[in-house]
Amino acid sequence: MLPLADVLSTLDLTQSGDGIFVAEQRDNASHHIVGGHITAQALMAAGRTVPGRLPHSLHVYLLRAGDARYPVQMEVTSLRDGGSLSTRKVIARQGDEELLEALISFSVPMEAADYQQPAPEVPGPETLPPVEEQLQAFADEAGGYWVRPQWIERRYIDPPPRLAIDLPEPPERTRMWWRPAEPVTDDPIVNSALLTYFAGTALLDTTVTMRRATQVSVFSALIDMAIWFHRPADLTDWVLADQVSPSGINGRGLGSATLYNRAGQLVCSTAQEMYFGRARRD
Repeated sequence: MLPLADVLSTLDLTQSGDGIFVAEQRDNASHHIVGGHITAQALMAAGRTVPGRLPHSLHVYLLRAGDARYPVQMEVTSLRDGGSLSTRKVIARQGDEELLEALISFSVPMEAADYQQPAPEVPGPETLPPVEEQLQAFADEAGGYWVRPQWIERRYIDPPPRLAIDLPEPPERTRMWWRPAEPVTDDPIVNSALLTYFAGTALLDTTVTMRRATQVSVFSALIDMAIWFHRPADLTDWVLADQVSPSGINGRGLGSATLYNRAGQLVCSTAQEMYFGRARRD
């Protein structure tokens, strides 16, 4: 996992031409570019071309794996600039290979009806232990995977996957409070990108839980994702993620989530599919 400073630095893209941005990566042992990370970078690239408007929806297909040893080029095409909505297409490339295609829409504030489904009643984050404490008994597994520092703090309401795998039945939901591990900017585009990165990784929890597995026991890859941003998030405080996996079929797992701020306001809704590959043959 990248530290928060590295995550933020990779969201600060370099413009190299009209609608062309360079997204630097951070290498890792597998040289794998995380799907939520590159999607967050695509959002940042699109946002650089739409001053004064905030993202309200993102739809992305992740076409092939990227190599984290090399930067990614983001090509942003303007499809529409209307009175209220702007739409951008983003293609992410490494060399001649397309890694990602996204459509991202931006809007302006307006007076209109305001409603939402209520936030679930859950314990507050202060009453829950950090996930590193919950999983301390497994600190020696998988090279310390379960307790290693991350760019976010997490406090689970329902059992995280490593605990859920030992239960008689998987929990129907995976709910957690989370926030960045260190202070972040109040830039709404950056915060939307951090929400995107979080959603692109955290929803794996609920899909592996329903498969009676963990993140380290199965191969997985994010293949498509949609996010609807309802209001800017205050990432100086905790955000509640209420996650479910309504379907798993043909090697794919569907996850969806609603995210709320501390006041119970709906921040965003998201859905994604994970690919778990073919079963191994003996």
